[in-house]
Amino acid sequence: MANVPKIGKAVYQGPSIVKEIIYGIALGLAAGGLWKMHHWNNQRRTREFYDLLEKGEISVVVTDE
Repeated sequence: MANVPKIGKAVYQGPSIVKEIIYGIALGLAAGGLWKMHHWNNQRRTREFYDLLEKGEISVVVTDE
């Protein structure tokens, strides 16, 4: 038993600053991408609405029957 290596304890060294920065950038890019997709979808829907309004296919005036 003289040559048995000792097993050391895992020592907590605190948060890794580089990892935290990378995680923050990744989350920021993901959230920004989702926000841009939402914004593009709203723009597309608005553009379609005004195109249909201009063509006369829809109207915002209520007609009396």
